[in-house]
Amino acid sequence: IEGTKINYPIVQTVNNSYYVERMVNGQRNAAGSIFMDYRNESNFTDRNSIVYGHNMKNGSMFSDLEKFKKKDFWEEHKIFSFNTLYEKQTYEVIAVFKTVVYTDSASEFKYFQFSDAQTSQQFDEYIAKCKDKALYDTGVSAEYGDKLITLSTCEYSLTNGRHVVIAKRVA
Repeated sequence: IEGTKINYPIVQTVNNSYYVERMVNGQRNAAGSIFMDYRNESNFTDRNSIVYGHNMKNGSMFSDLEKFKKKDFWEEHKIFSFNTLYEKQTYEVIAVFKTVVYTDSASEFKYFQFSDAQTSQQFDEYIAKCKDKALYDTGVSAEYGDKLITLSTCEYSLTNGRHVVIAKRVA
């Protein structure tokens, strides 16, 4: 993402807790690594690939996702590239929001539970929730069949808060 320091390898293992406090090489480190949800396919073929990273106070990892809270930043960085071992992908941001996790509240959006949709209705409901929670209207949406990427980091204004950027793959 231009205008940010986000340029890290993405790792994945059989659970989401391993890389929370481990570097790519497996050594313990509080900064952890950028990692993909264990439920996702490693080749990014899911309808929604979820990628997590810490919001580090030193500006590393996913801390620059905070910049998307400002619509002005989004307007300058609507499109970003994402390179895998196999191809360069381009994504367009459709929603930016904050929410909380580790709650039983039915009103909070458990965005991290959506990696695939079996029907267009499930997909549309997910997108509608993303748009409803959004900090501002991007004017961009997604439709069943689109591939999404979800970038998730800690959000410190809320207890157990998360700051989330959802984007769809474009040509």
